[in-house]
Amino acid sequence: MNLKVIEGHYDAVFSLGHLCLAAIQLRKNNLRPFAGPLDWVSIHSLTDLNRLLQNRFAGFMDPKNLRIIGYNTGEKKEGSTIYVVDDFYNIGSVHDFDAEENTLDHLATYPAVMEKFNRRINRFLEKMSTGSRLLFVRTEGSLVEAQELERILSDLVQHDFHVLLVRHSNVTGIVEKNWPLQKVCAVELPDKEIWESNNDLWTSMLEGVKIG
Repeated sequence: MNLKVIEGHYDAVFSLGHLCLAAIQLRKNNLRPFAGPLDWVSIHSLTDLNRLLQNRFAGFMDPKNLRIIGYNTGEKKEGSTIYVVDDFYNIGSVHDFDAEENTLDHLATYPAVMEKFNRRINRFLEKMSTGSRLLFVRTEGSLVEAQELERILSDLVQHDFHVLLVRHSNVTGIVEKNWPLQKVCAVELPDKEIWESNNDLWTSMLEGVKIG
């Protein structure tokens, strides 16, 4: 499957991690009208993501599985947050727990944070049931993991969908992988500096994608 196939109109476009990069690029390209549950968390392993989707987010950020790592800035200072990991799904939350309202011993805003997550999860699952065409964007993952992701999404999504899987490697532009998958378009981008230097390449990949 190649990039030409993912062009067109979608009811929704969702980031599936592995870092915040996919959500940032969707926002830059005006493809993020609302937040998804995985926009601002880290979920490095596509296998862990597959398990999360297979379970329909059951147990996501459950208190018994949370481990407080420390301050995202290394120490408490203005604008810092508390880095929290869900050890069951290996998901990292860096942006959700403000250091002024929470401590390394007590996550006082946990109920409010989970209310936000649950609202986004419910909308995500609702779109999977009702959206006529959905696009999911993920950074990093193997062919075998992408195969499993396609299988899981085929069970979850009631109508049509595509996945744009962006990997980073020692390439000089956009390299389409042409994996033997019906719903997954895998590409490689340069890995020199992934946060800003590939902005034009992301825009090129997404210019044919529209919301609505």
